[in-house]
Order: sequence, then C-alpha cells, then structure tokens
Amino acid sequence: MSGTKKLIRLVLLRHGQSVWNQNRHFTGWSNVALSAQGEEEARRAGQLLKQANFDFDICFSSELKRARDTLATIQSEMVLEHLPTHRSWRLNERHYGALEGLRPWPAMRKFGIWPVLKTQFYFDASPPLLAADDPRAPANQQRYASVDPSQLPLAESMRQVSKRVRPFLHNTILPEAKQGKRLLIVAHKGILRVLMMQLEGLTGAQVMRLSVTTGQPICYELDETLVPVNRYYVGQ
Repeated sequence: MSGTKKLIRLVLLRHGQSVWNQNRHFTGWSNVALSAQGEEEARRAGQLLKQANFDFDICFSSELKRARDTLATIQSEMVLEHLPTHRSWRLNERHYGALEGLRPWPAMRKFGIWPVLKTQFYFDASPPLLAADDPRAPANQQRYASVDPSQLPLAESMRQVSKRVRPFLHNTILPEAKQGKRLLIVAHKGILRVLMMQLEGLTGAQVMRLSVTTGQPICYELDETLVPVNRYYVGQ
C-alpha cells in the first residue's frame, strides 16, 4: 500500500506595517522602517507560525529594511536565527517611480488623478518615471552597485514586476522547494501578488484584485510537481 505523499510548504508573508504604510505614502523601493504596529505584526506572525508548528529550512527577503526586519523578528520568535537567508533586489517592492515618497492627494495634484489611479487598477499601467539622475533611482544608490543598471527600474507596472521576479522564482526559490525544503518568503504586496500569480496561473486582472494583508502568513501546500493544492492564511 502506497503512503500519502508529503506536501511541500511555502509561506508568503507581507512585512509588517511600515511608517509610510501608516501615513499612506507611496513607498516602493524607499528604505523605510516598520511602525510600532508593524513590529507587533511581525512578532505576532512569528508566534502564529510557531503555534501552528511551522518550521523552515531556508528564508528569503527583499533588500529593504521593512522586510528584513520583519524576517529577523520572525526568526527570533521561532528561534530560527541560524537558518540560511537569501536577500535579493528582485524581491523588492514595485518601484513607484516619481510617486515614491508622496501621499495620494499630493501625487494626484502633481501628476493628475488618472495617471496615479490607473497604477492601482491596471496590470500594465506604470507610474510616472523618475529622472535618471534622481537620487531615488536605484542605479544611483550604493546598495545596488553590483546590479546591472539596465535592470534597475525608474518606475514599474505590475507586468514589469512580474518579469523581474520570474527568474528568481524559477531559478532560486522553486529549486529549493523541489528538494522538499520548507520555505519562508518575506516581501511586499506587489511581489507577493506576482508570486501568487505565477504559482497559480492567475491573470493580470485577478492579480490586481488580490488582497495581501501586512503581517499575515499565507501558506501554500505544493505537490511534488510544485503545483499548489491548497492555500490558506495561517491562524484563520
């Protein structure tokens, strides 16, 4: 009699609330900290995962402080500080271009209502571009000095985000899952949306309707061919 095949667990987590989430700024690649609420959300996420008997073999995060700090807090809560952790700019949030640092109404006064709103509703809509010499441009930041400048964005549509995330998912993340490793990915709303898109084969319109809550772990259970058979929020 054949035994039940073990499912592979992959957990996605949006970082805790940041200080700019709290104040409704377009954040993108801006390297802002967690708010007090975000720090508590990170602790609670770690506690939820521990109480639900989750364990991990390898962790991933973006290069941005809010994701890195969230992951560090979870590892501390779960006593998993020893785990190998991979950070990549490919898991950074969608770059909001010239909107970064602005709140919605000032952004709409500066660029117009529709150029701002369409970036929130349409998969192919890009925010206004940054000037190449703007200090907010990743190519002008020492943190990304090792990355080919032609790959670094001045603004991104969600389609462009999906394109930059895809090679990291298929060449780095999924090969670890294929070995049966239990994975935790701490990233950002836009990134988790496109990861869910690529795991589940969603359309662009479906992606834009996905809700991804800060600090709430989402567990995928994958079969041996890495096809999702279940998705649920941990603790709900």
